Amino acid sequence: MLTFPVNAKNNILAIGDLGSKINVKVFSSLTCPHCANFHKDIFKNLENDYITKGKMRFEHHSFPLDLAALNAEIIIRCHSDNNKKFQLLGEIYKKQSQWAVGSDINIINESIKKIGLNFGLSNKKMDDCLKNEIAQDEILNERIEAQKEYKIKSTPTIYINEKQYNGKHDYESFKKVIEKLL
Repeated sequence: MLTFPVNAKNNILAIGDLGSKINVKVFSSLTCPHCANFHKDIFKNLENDYITKGKMRFEHHSFPLDLAALNAEIIIRCHSDNNKKFQLLGEIYKKQSQWAVGSDINIINESIKKIGLNFGLSNKKMDDCLKNEIAQDEILNERIEAQKEYKIKSTPTIYINEKQYNGKHDYESFKKVIEKLL
């Protein structure tokens, strides 16, 4: 039997030291192309330049805009290893144009699960996770809480040390803001 924590904040996917000087929160939907580009173009650089050096904590906040994004989040959370979750997140964004297409959620789920299989998740475990209403509720409650607290209007919405980032979504622009805070 799978069990999941009740508090949505416990499930925020985070990497980096909790006591870091910089905390970046990204509210994103896994079917959002702009979110995928942010992750592919900016996150990897942040990881190399700041996160692994203990200067930054990065938080991926689920903000699913549709059922496909919700199910992809569930598959990511199905993994127990935090580093594998981030690797899976990256792969789901990388292959977004392959799995996030069509209107048949069963076909979409199968495409997401194919990605999950490469990260050590079994079909049975992913099916169990997808059927778990508690996991669904946690992600949706996380979205509701984020909407109330941060007034999310689009994805990705990015906060750096609790201040909304409204600059360009390219690494150099983002890096300038980070460097001023260090």
